[in-house]
Amino acid sequence: MAQACKADETRPIWRTETMPDSLNNPGTDHTPVLLRETLELLSCAPGGRYVDATLGLGGHAEAILERIQPDGFLLGLDRDEESLGIARARLAQYAGMFRLLHENFKNLPLVLNNTGITPVDGILVDLGISSYQLLSPARGFSFQSDAMLDMRMDKSQRLTAADLINSLAEDQLSRIIHRYGEERYARRIARAIVAARAKGAITRCSQLAELVRRAVPARRIPAIHPATRTFQALRIAVNQELDGLDDFLTETVSFLRPGGRFVVISFHSLEDRIVKRAFRALAGQCVCDRPPELCTCSRQPQAKLVTNRAIRPGETEVELNPRSRSARLRCVERLNVSGLGSLVPETIER
Repeated sequence: MAQACKADETRPIWRTETMPDSLNNPGTDHTPVLLRETLELLSCAPGGRYVDATLGLGGHAEAILERIQPDGFLLGLDRDEESLGIARARLAQYAGMFRLLHENFKNLPLVLNNTGITPVDGILVDLGISSYQLLSPARGFSFQSDAMLDMRMDKSQRLTAADLINSLAEDQLSRIIHRYGEERYARRIARAIVAARAKGAITRCSQLAELVRRAVPARRIPAIHPATRTFQALRIAVNQELDGLDDFLTETVSFLRPGGRFVVISFHSLEDRIVKRAFRALAGQCVCDRPPELCTCSRQPQAKLVTNRAIRPGETEVELNPRSRSARLRCVERLNVSGLGSLVPETIER
């Protein structure tokens, strides 16, 4: 469904996300991305122990639980308490087989150490924003809404997108928009934001979207809304999505049993580059781009690459679920490396 910008008839018509009719019961509309491929790579089997570190609305988790019953176990984490509540209701039929925690996925090593649910047979991380968060007007993620600029995945944190927009210096805003949004007009956008906020605080998604639209040179046939990259950049900055991601990937693989799989789904190039680099390092490959004689990379492999190239959704999935079009899936399998197996206990607490 398309919606025209209102200010004048010369503006382009932007493709918009379709708002689900059952937003009050969002679990019923949730479509897990790359579900078949994820399940195949995780090799889910009855009695297995698995982690969904970014539970969302529980679509992937539900499919995993179905395959590991009757005596399997799943640990689910999410930083969004609203999503956790929806997922808990969705997974109710598997009561006793799962434990859900309000946690950032980057804290998974600490959680696994504290709970004793190790070693595990598979770990899934589905990075980025969920459709539920994006399409919930009150969450302030979308440039298509008139909601307050929020963008917090975890509503218990204090920093919002409005805080960044109204407090950061022009050069700081420019760096964020350029780095996280890969926006070529970052300086123009930052300059327009600073000029506008001098007349009054920028507090709503629609305000920011219009500012960006006016700052970016018009294109005859624009591929995306001009504010898309700026909103992505602010969301990443607010939620610190890329901070520590490489360390998390490197540390977490040791909690898998030998032969266990680590599956990561990313949705933009910045995430995918980090995942690709970390997985290659875990496989003992050089990632420093230096001459061989100057390479300082560890060549001690802890895992092997299961996917040499990222798996992308097929045409049918993209047609049914347009949001999946940017998804990239990568997977590694933990090797039986001497000395690493003793890092994790063999007990399980539910």
